[in-house]
Amino acid sequence: QVQLQESGPGLVKPSQTLSLTCSVSGDSVTNLYVYWTWIRQPPGKGLEWMGAITSSGSTYYSPSLKSRTSISRDTTKNHFTLQLSSVTPEDTAVYFCKRAYNLGLTKTSGDRWGQGTQVTVSS
Repeated sequence: QVQLQESGPGLVKPSQTLSLTCSVSGDSVTNLYVYWTWIRQPPGKGLEWMGAITSSGSTYYSPSLKSRTSISRDTTKNHFTLQLSSVTPEDTAVYFCKRAYNLGLTKTSGDRWGQGTQVTVSS
């Protein structure tokens, strides 16, 4: 059974870098055809696709977040990470990691989501 679990600090100060890790079990971050994805949902708003990394390490980012976002992976630990720099209170959201078979928010039957983690940006 594939499981994804987000971890990281729940509170980040403005201007700092938000760092989250998604630990994967039941699958491998080197799995072909998979986009290991980060998505967030600000309070009262819809889902926002942030970016993804593939089995080969190729990365894809939302144009609106590209300048502040970095996604990487550690194949020895079977996890992938999100870094979002220069955060502001507008980055407050529930952050989800996801195993996906395409970019964006299109759903497929093979998708698997983490439970999500709340990150608040506040001084």
